Amino acid sequence: MGLQPLEFSDCYLDSPWFREKIRSHEAELEKTNKFIKDLLKDGKSLIAATKNLSAAQRKFARSLREFRFECIGDAETDDERCIDAALHEFSNFLKNLEEQREIMALSVTETLIKPLERFRKEQLGAVKDEKKKFDKETEKNYSLLDKHLNMSAKKKEAQLLEADVQVEQNRKHFYELSLEYVCKLQEIQERKKFEFVEPVLSFFQGVFTFYHQGYELAKDFNHYKMALQINIQNTRNRFEGTRSEVEELMNKIKQNPQEHKRANLFTMEGYLYVQEKRPAPFGSSWVKHYCMYKKETKKFTMIPFEHRSGGKVGELDVFLLKHCTKRNTDTIDRRFCFDMEVVDRPGMPLTLQAFSEEDRNLWFEALDGKESVFLSLNKAITKREVSAQLDKIGFTVIRKCISAVETRGLNDQGLYRVVGVSSKVQRLLNLLMDAKTCDEVDLEGSTEWEVKTITSAMKQYLRSLPEPLMTYELHKEFIIPAKSGSPESRVNAIHFLVHKLPEKNREMLDILVKHLANVSNNAKKNLMTVANLGVVFGPTLMRPQEETVAALMDLKFQNIVVEILIENQDKIFQTLPDATFSEPNSASVSPPNAPPRQSRRQGQRNKRPLAVYNLCLELDDNDSLSPPKECTPTGSMDSLSSQSPTAAAPSSPPDAQKNHLIHDGGDTVDWAMNPSSENQLSMVSWMKAQSSAASTSVVATAASFSFPSPSTETDQPTGRKARAVYPCEAEHSSELSFQTGAVFEDVQLSREPGWLEGTLNGKRGLIPQNYVQFL
Repeated sequence: MGLQPLEFSDCYLDSPWFREKIRSHEAELEKTNKFIKDLLKDGKSLIAATKNLSAAQRKFARSLREFRFECIGDAETDDERCIDAALHEFSNFLKNLEEQREIMALSVTETLIKPLERFRKEQLGAVKDEKKKFDKETEKNYSLLDKHLNMSAKKKEAQLLEADVQVEQNRKHFYELSLEYVCKLQEIQERKKFEFVEPVLSFFQGVFTFYHQGYELAKDFNHYKMALQINIQNTRNRFEGTRSEVEELMNKIKQNPQEHKRANLFTMEGYLYVQEKRPAPFGSSWVKHYCMYKKETKKFTMIPFEHRSGGKVGELDVFLLKHCTKRNTDTIDRRFCFDMEVVDRPGMPLTLQAFSEEDRNLWFEALDGKESVFLSLNKAITKREVSAQLDKIGFTVIRKCISAVETRGLNDQGLYRVVGVSSKVQRLLNLLMDAKTCDEVDLEGSTEWEVKTITSAMKQYLRSLPEPLMTYELHKEFIIPAKSGSPESRVNAIHFLVHKLPEKNREMLDILVKHLANVSNNAKKNLMTVANLGVVFGPTLMRPQEETVAALMDLKFQNIVVEILIENQDKIFQTLPDATFSEPNSASVSPPNAPPRQSRRQGQRNKRPLAVYNLCLELDDNDSLSPPKECTPTGSMDSLSSQSPTAAAPSSPPDAQKNHLIHDGGDTVDWAMNPSSENQLSMVSWMKAQSSAASTSVVATAASFSFPSPSTETDQPTGRKARAVYPCEAEHSSELSFQTGAVFEDVQLSREPGWLEGTLNGKRGLIPQNYVQFL
């Protein structure tokens, strides 16, 4: 469980638990600040101490390995998981460089030092300044409040009114400052993931340029690097979308805090001052307590808490309420007081003081057993102006807009991201929603309506439905598979849930997603990839019933759900879901006798001796000058919504291993060898001989392939057929899923160690080598 979200509504309660959450966020940022400071120091050592470069790299790698990101909420997207694992991957790469011990002149000032210093100064430093303001304002607010509440009620009415106004202004300022501080805390927690990792990624790109083996190392690292760039960009895009929603919610709460209080277990909660009587002649004292009342059980709970003493929490007291009465100023020298008679203390009422007359009235109304103010407020919040319905008009509007977009604007850059003028959008929507004028509106032939106006009207219609297209009822169920599971299980889950939607909702969703798939197919021109469309339509098609920061943190998972819908549109909408979906999928885990699969995500950048380069099985004359095919990440470049969150463990090596040395003439020399020094020397000698004789440089390989039973080491997969002996579920879009007995066509060795390439049912992809037997 990561850091808990900071709700804006909690700023107005300022409860002890809210303060604990703030301290957790502050501690995490302080840890980040210290880590970046240490990392900057290590980076400068790399520039100055080339003679001690290897030692500096080891320390730098250790620092990267030890740091871990904390997420807000209960889950991360696949992109965030990849970002979280990025520092570990970078650390592994540095370990490979330690054996080289070559002097290297590398300037990391522009690519690493300055961005991190700027991030630390502009972002983390800004949070520190905000913290000082927040702490200072906390002290000022509660000090002024204490002074105000201690003011005698016998003072002149004008003085009392002036004091009330002053306290209210100060309190409003404190709440606004608190809202801004909470927003900044959460923003920096999210921002650091990409603003910190990007400079480190740039540093590694520089390492490739200057090292003797930089090209070969970069070829090894390139697949992961490009995937990480997509992870970062997707995370950045989702962050921007979430930030705008969070700021909008903050502004709503700032304008009317009472209407946005969260529904919870308690009828009323907040701070009250409790009178504690002492033996004469010491009189009495007033102690601030955080109080909670539940009308159903009549339980009144209070806990002493003082903000100015470091937030120390006292012992909890629980009372059973009998009744309460207001106290007038002629019976007590304090304002806003009321007495509460409790079962536990007959004849000894508790005297409590609220912050204001309004606050006292709210408490009194709740304690008197009347209907809670908050319940009526919550009911008011749920009322929405219904201006759009899933009726004949609604379907006509959507079909008409889609037809116009696909006719006129399918190649427009930023389609659906570029918004139209609000007045024009509303005017068009009013015309389309009116049965009398809908048919008269010409969207395809007329230039009166711009494409951005049409797309904005379409989104506005979907947003103004009484509930989102994917319904409030299924909202949480759609989010769950987006947070975990394999790519295939995610698709199956969402496939199943789509068919639980009401018929009209599913029909409308089918029309829309089919259109979005067409938009994404033209992404090279309109730049609207699947990931970008997910960012635009995630909040439009899915939205939580209650607007909270915690719900807004799930926006990124809403985007992933939309990505999966677009990428699997045919399967999800044109076929029925598996009737046995709720049962465990036997293919999701390897059976007891199945061998472990070779990981393609980790373990590929292993140590290797000098002058032995990485695996290149399909080498031709141009391979030494151009990057390999694997430089482009397999699967969709649009999104990583279907990536596996974890990598499988690499397979165990067999007794005999195949080692291939391929030179530019095309000849292959095979060794069936044990890792003995004689064989290693034979390989190196052969390489040197070829190097001196050939006009071009020798590209050699010393990488092992596993050929365990049922495959034998004499099997040479060159376009042959193979049968699956174990079932397997794909963990990446470039892999194949299959059951025992499946027959693959045109099976060949892959560049991925431990993997084959083959065709099954017309689809070509990767197959774990030790899961098949050649025919």
